[in-house]
Amino acid sequence: MKNAHQDGRVLDVVLDKAVKSGGVVAKGKLFGVAVTDGGIGDRIAVHVEGVFRLPKLATAVVANGAAVNWSSADERVIVADGGATDFNGFGYAVEPAANGDAEVLVRLTPGTAAAGTGGA
Repeated sequence: MKNAHQDGRVLDVVLDKAVKSGGVVAKGKLFGVAVTDGGIGDRIAVHVEGVFRLPKLATAVVANGAAVNWSSADERVIVADGGATDFNGFGYAVEPAANGDAEVLVRLTPGTAAAGTGGA
């Protein structure tokens, strides 16, 4: 197909801020995980689909299958609805995570961040 550009599971993204490999890249409705390190203005590959181990708020209790949100300020998964600069409903937990757990496995669901969330 002549007009195909990318598969869509991994996108090339120009960074607004520096990120390390495995770190979250979040802007607009785009939410993903960086494949490589990159600095401001760099174009890097970002996974927008798949299951990833992400840091979570230590006190958050996440049920298997629960929708998860991203706190931009804390750079952690939260279960409470986020504020204006956070990303609500970007994915769901694929296994439970208890109070005290530092991470949770999340299935990213592209383009599902709630309208009006995620800052610029």
